[in-house]
Amino acid sequence: MRFLFFGMGYSSLACANFIRNELSKDIKITGTIRNSESANRLLEQNIKPIIFDGENNNHLLDKEIKQASHIIISIPPNEMGDVIFNHYQQQISQAKGLKWICYFSTVGVYGNQNGALIDESAKCQPTNLRSIERLKVENLWRDFAKKNNLHLLILRLAGIYGPRIYGEGRSSFDKLKNGTAKRIIKQGQVFNRIHVKDIARTTILAAQQNLNGTFNLSDDEPAPPQDVVSFAAKILGQKPPPEIAFEDANMSKMARSFYNDNKRVCNNAIKQVLDIELLYPTYRQGLNAIYRSDS
Repeated sequence: MRFLFFGMGYSSLACANFIRNELSKDIKITGTIRNSESANRLLEQNIKPIIFDGENNNHLLDKEIKQASHIIISIPPNEMGDVIFNHYQQQISQAKGLKWICYFSTVGVYGNQNGALIDESAKCQPTNLRSIERLKVENLWRDFAKKNNLHLLILRLAGIYGPRIYGEGRSSFDKLKNGTAKRIIKQGQVFNRIHVKDIARTTILAAQQNLNGTFNLSDDEPAPPQDVVSFAAKILGQKPPPEIAFEDANMSKMARSFYNDNKRVCNNAIKQVLDIELLYPTYRQGLNAIYRSDS
């Protein structure tokens, strides 16, 4: 196995850690970064860094694509579409040893489902530009994989959270500590989440099987966002921030757009096909584990 990650960010680093800790420290891993600032950090983890800013081809990637057995794409689309598809579709189509591609998408492609429980058969009706573009890119890679006889896994991820990975943390603890946590109340609103270590484990187990198809990857318990903040505050022994009505909340346009979608995401399909349960099936187990690891 030889892995190439387009976008060596938070989730990809967790995948690389899983490969190193659970499979083999000798598996070759290459990851793209936007600039040289992260290069030394990756080299220390025996990850080969290659700069790709999404605008200019890097000829060093041609060799890595040619040698890769598994490619994982975590770079989101921009106004020009999918930068990997735009710049490297030809090289990927010619990679003789390539067995499998994984694309990290989002449950946002389902749009608003008015709180209903949905699985992968639900109609996709994205409500914001980010999710509309994600759905377009999903279809690009599906057509590409079919044309080139490649296994393609599309993982539709819920909201990602987790412990600190090389200095970057994504949890309610971080927001509580820096003073940005809010308890915004919108009646009936729930979100699913997914712990980054569950993303890593699921992705690499799927890679070992060259799993093909489109699957949701979310936790087992969609919950109101204010409940998560309150639980994290309780663990820290802090008073939670005051409740704020959604209508009165001071949020960015992007943050407010997340509240347009209300759904409960079913994750049964991926658990059944891989014969697994999640490491952190609810935010409570996830936050408790993060507190222990970051403390």
